[in-house]
Amino acid sequence: MLDRTDGKSLRTGFLRHAELTPDAPAVVVRGATRSYGELRETAGRWANAILGAARRQPQRIGLFAYRSEVSYTGTLAALFAGAAFVPLNPTFPADKTRAMIAQAGLDAIIVDKTCAPQVSNVLEGVSIPMLLTPELSSPEFASVSCPVIDADALRGTAVAGKLPALTADDVAYLLFTSGSTGAPKGVPVTHGNAVHFMEVMSQRYGIVANDRFSQTFDQTFDLSVFDLFMAWSNGACVYSLSTIELLAPTKFINRNELTVWFSVPSLPAQMIRRNTLTPGSMPSLRWSLFCGEPLPVRTAQLWQEAAPNSVVENQYGPTELTIACFVHRWDPESSPALCQNDVVPIGRPYAGLAAMLVDENLQPVPAGEPGELCVTGAQTSPGYWRDPAKTAERFVDLPVSEYEKRRFYRTGDRVVRLESGEYVFLGRADYQIKVLGHRVELGEVEAALRQHPAVEHAVAVGWPLNQLSADAVVAFVSGNSLEESALLERAKEVLPPYAVPQRLFMVENMPLNANGKVDRRALQERLGELVLEPARR
Repeated sequence: MLDRTDGKSLRTGFLRHAELTPDAPAVVVRGATRSYGELRETAGRWANAILGAARRQPQRIGLFAYRSEVSYTGTLAALFAGAAFVPLNPTFPADKTRAMIAQAGLDAIIVDKTCAPQVSNVLEGVSIPMLLTPELSSPEFASVSCPVIDADALRGTAVAGKLPALTADDVAYLLFTSGSTGAPKGVPVTHGNAVHFMEVMSQRYGIVANDRFSQTFDQTFDLSVFDLFMAWSNGACVYSLSTIELLAPTKFINRNELTVWFSVPSLPAQMIRRNTLTPGSMPSLRWSLFCGEPLPVRTAQLWQEAAPNSVVENQYGPTELTIACFVHRWDPESSPALCQNDVVPIGRPYAGLAAMLVDENLQPVPAGEPGELCVTGAQTSPGYWRDPAKTAERFVDLPVSEYEKRRFYRTGDRVVRLESGEYVFLGRADYQIKVLGHRVELGEVEAALRQHPAVEHAVAVGWPLNQLSADAVVAFVSGNSLEESALLERAKEVLPPYAVPQRLFMVENMPLNANGKVDRRALQERLGELVLEPARR
C-alpha cells in the first residue's frame, strides 16, 4: 500500500511508516493505542468498501465523528480512497451541518457512535450516496434513505490494494470556516499546499519517531492537520485530549510525556486563571506552539516558565494559506521589545512564501506603516469552494515587480513590518472603528485592559453593533477579582478619552467557539438588547 504512484501527498508519510514500522504507536484515543499497521489495515478496509460501492471515483468524504478512533481512521480512509476528507462538527447546529454537506457534494459520510443519534436530523432533505457506520449495525439507521455499510460489512471487506493516484493539484481536505462573519465558506486545500507546509515544518522542528504530539483541536479546525500529519509524516504518535482533559492539560502532558504541544492561546489563558500554569510543571515538552488567535505576552512568558525545556513559538495563518504561514520564536530577552498591543509578533513568512502590506486601494504602504497583510506562495488555496465571486474578492493579482504579478490572498489582518523584518499583528481590518470621529483600534483598547494583572481576557467592540462609526466602545473582561472602576482608571492612563470603554461587562469565562477561540460573535449577541447611556464627551 505504499504511495508509490503519486509522488508526495498528504498520505505518503503515513504509508511509508506503516510499511517500515507497523507496530509503532500512531494514535492514542481515550487510553487506547492504535499502531501504524492497525490504522493502515482498518482505513484500508473502509477505503475499499467505499471504492467498491461507489459508482465513480469518490471526490469528497465527510467525517461526522468527534475525537474518536473513527474520526482519525476515517481521515486516512478518505485519503486512501483518493478523496478529500471533509470534517463535520457534531456541536454545530444541524442546519449548518446540513448546508455544509449539501455544499460539499459528499460521496460518503463516515459516522461514529457519538454522532449517530444526529444522523437522521442532519441528513433530512440531503442526498448522499452512502453512509459508513464502523461501530454500529445498519438496522440502527433504518430512517436513512441511503445505503449503509455497517460494522459487520466493514470487517468482512478486504484491505485496499493499489490506491487511486493523487496529484499535487488534487484537494486533500475541504474545511468550512466558522461563519462568524456570515455564511460558512468552503476552503479547499490541495496536496501540494499541504505537502509544502509539512516539509517546511519537518525541517524546522526536526520531528523524530519518539515524539509525542498533543491533539487539542477539533478536526473542523485546520490546525488539527498539523498534529496528525506532522506526527504521521515522521513516524511519531498523536495523543488526543478529551474535552475534560483539555480543562487540566498539565496532568495529561506529564502522564503521557508529551514532547510537542500545539493549541490556541485561550487554553493556557484558562490555565492561568485556574493557577495551574506553574513554573517547571511541564518538563517533557520540547516544542510549545500556539496559533489561531493573538498570543498575549504574559501567556508566552508564563508558559515558557512552565515548560522550561521547550522552545515557544507563535504561529500565524488563515485556513486559506494552509494551517500557518508565519512564525515567531519567543525569546524571553528580546521578544518583549518587539511586541505591540501586548501580543507576540507573528514573525516572518515561511520559506516559499512572500508577504506584502497594502492599503484599502491595494497599493503597497510605505515601510514601517501598517497595512493589510497579503501573502503569496505554495501554500495558497485555489480559492473558495464553488464561490468565484468571493474568490475574486480575496485572491488578487498584485505586482511584485515592474514586469510580474502574483496571486496573493488578502488576509483582512492589519499588520506592520518592523525594522528587524518581523511582522506584528495589529488586529482585524474590521476591528478598526471610528468613535465620535476619532479612529480607534479595538486591539489597542484590549491591550490597555490586559495590562491590569488581574485581567485574563479582554474583548472590545464598538457600540452600536455592526457599525464602523460608533458612539462608544464597550468591553468584556474576564479574570480574578476584577473591579470595573480600577480597570477604567488604568485604561484612562493609556487611552485617549474617546477610546476608554464606556462600559465594562465582567464575565466569569469567555465563550469559546468550536475551534477554542474567543467567540466575539457570542459576546456581541449579549449586547444586542442593551441600551447604553449617551457616550461621555
